[in-house]
Amino acid sequence: MTEKTVLAQGWAAFVTAIGHCGLAWGDAGLRCVLLPEKDGSAEGMRARLRRRWPAWAEAQECQWPPSVRHAVEGVRALLAGEPRDLQDIVLDMAAIPAFQQRVYALARAIAPGEVRTYGEIAQALGDRTQARAVGQALGANPFAPVVPCHRVLGARGWQGGFSAPGGVELKLRMLAIEGARPGGQGQLF
Repeated sequence: MTEKTVLAQGWAAFVTAIGHCGLAWGDAGLRCVLLPEKDGSAEGMRARLRRRWPAWAEAQECQWPPSVRHAVEGVRALLAGEPRDLQDIVLDMAAIPAFQQRVYALARAIAPGEVRTYGEIAQALGDRTQARAVGQALGANPFAPVVPCHRVLGARGWQGGFSAPGGVELKLRMLAIEGARPGGQGQLF
């Protein structure tokens, strides 16, 4: 077997406790992290990664750089219930608007098992009336669960939306894995 080359950019699908996730990386860090397809399959994840990164679709399997191995290990641990802090994973936010970057920074500060509301994030940004804009920014999050948008809920514990395949059901499952108790309630499942 020949040794694989470490590529400065690439994509990979990898298995987790909730199904196959995916990610793409470049020189400046992770470009996206994708949660599983509804069926959790590797084939579905690979197809979505190829659609998202068509220029890399024909790339051969390669050795993951240490930063990618670290990210995969962290995501796997988090989705298996380990309270892993993923704030040290470097994200390439060059194409992300400034407002979204600020929202993502605040979301990344929410510890596993804890939740905040869209309004609380908006208040931390200086304008509680921006709760809907916070929700839209989180709906466009290309880095879930490294940017843990699943930990942000609507007012009074309402789950809000979730744009990943699996929708709100996946959001609630991820919160349950982390042991989240919104509003002091018992486990969600």
